[in-house]
Amino acid sequence: MLKACLNGGVLRHEHPAVPITPAEVAADAVRCETAGAAAVHVHPRDEEGRETLAAEAVDATVAALRRACPELPVGVSTGAWMAPDPGERVAAIESWRVLPDFASVNAHEEGAERVAAALHARGIGVEAGLWTPAAVAAYQAWRVPCLRLLLECMEPEEERALANAHAMLDALGSDPPVLLHAEGPAVWAVLREAMRLGLHARVGLEDTRTMPDGTMAPDNRALVEAALTFGRTPGSAE
Repeated sequence: MLKACLNGGVLRHEHPAVPITPAEVAADAVRCETAGAAAVHVHPRDEEGRETLAAEAVDATVAALRRACPELPVGVSTGAWMAPDPGERVAAIESWRVLPDFASVNAHEEGAERVAAALHARGIGVEAGLWTPAAVAAYQAWRVPCLRLLLECMEPEEERALANAHAMLDALGSDPPVLLHAEGPAVWAVLREAMRLGLHARVGLEDTRTMPDGTMAPDNRALVEAALTFGRTPGSAE
């Protein structure tokens, strides 16, 4: 499964094609679904373009996605940078009226299991975001079932990112399905490794603004197409 991560916290001046409004996110999701993406991950924005967990923004964004691509699974973030207090994150989740299919929770953040439990209680699939082997250990103490594990390699250097990926995989043992991805310069090397290992992967402007050859990506659809072509390139997944 290749997921398209459409926007993250990327601002318009960082890339002109990043989708911000619900209408832009929905139109971009349609393009990515047509290109072959099997799911999308989005960060709803407020009227000033800031990431938010507020019901008004989450409801509007998820509803727009449901109308535009009703069969496409939709996920959102619950990152603590949007609401540092765990109680505030839980209250936001409980206020959502249009529910995503899944949401990511970073295991290293304060109150992560409580946030995951709030999602699970509402029937929203939990993706545990794991950045380090220590985060893997924190997740393994959870009592909340997870839909998927997101192994997120934040090291910018390829070799260190891949080493981090394997350290986390070694620590996991038998667990839910894994999606492996990176951010920045290591994106394409880690995506290749995910394909080699038969794991889920993701790509989009949240993670990288460059194509495999280092040129600027025109938009999310181009990144999805490149990732799928990249996976079929002889030797890329050997």
